[in-house]
Amino acid sequence: MKVIIVDDEPLAISLMKEYLEAFPEIEVIQTCQNGFEALKAIQESKPDLVFLDIQMPKITGLEMLELLDNPPAIVFTTAFDEYAVKAFEVNAVDYLLKPFSQDRLAVAIEKAKAKMGNGTTGQELKGLVDHSFEEKMFRIVVKTGSHIKVIPIGEVQYVEASDDYICIHTAEGQFMKTQTLKSLEKRLDEKQFVRTHRSFLINVQEVTKLEQYEKEGYLVILKSGAKIPVSKSGYTRLRSVLGG
Repeated sequence: MKVIIVDDEPLAISLMKEYLEAFPEIEVIQTCQNGFEALKAIQESKPDLVFLDIQMPKITGLEMLELLDNPPAIVFTTAFDEYAVKAFEVNAVDYLLKPFSQDRLAVAIEKAKAKMGNGTTGQELKGLVDHSFEEKMFRIVVKTGSHIKVIPIGEVQYVEASDDYICIHTAEGQFMKTQTLKSLEKRLDEKQFVRTHRSFLINVQEVTKLEQYEKEGYLVILKSGAKIPVSKSGYTRLRSVLGG
């Protein structure tokens, strides 16, 4: 079983490697200290299992996971127990709360073997990641070629649905991400972002004007000049947030 360890603490990596030496079926092929390194390593090496810390600099383990098209089996490792329930909601193999023992690690490895034997795919994990973490977002992490870009929520002008993707519009440009508009909407502050149409979410701070262009149709005009369609229900939501 090919394994990658991802943790920003060198001592935690050393301890994990030491523990794993007791399992001859495990081969640690790489260790990473941040989400950027981990993303590249997982894409290139295609491990069977990743021990993934959640709280890391640059991007979190969860944000890194969102960028993977076909995630491997994941065992979360963290010192913060508030993530436990959510880890299982995304169908992770297991959740190890630091400090954990070698015996507890053995349980996680057995769970990983069982899950792989049952044919659980990374796509199942990927699908659940997008829909389960519903705490409010303060930034969106996207992949642009070989680079990762962190977009502060305040810089998002609007988001447009495009098949299985969303297109995030900012002053800097447009960025695509594999995610549904519905799952993103759940994680955004409803007082800042409004679903004006089945295919559009707008940042209300970007609104300059609301225009009627048909008998029951409206367009919202943003500071950038973009014209976004507004449905009947979207109009009600937008007026409620704008206080009009």
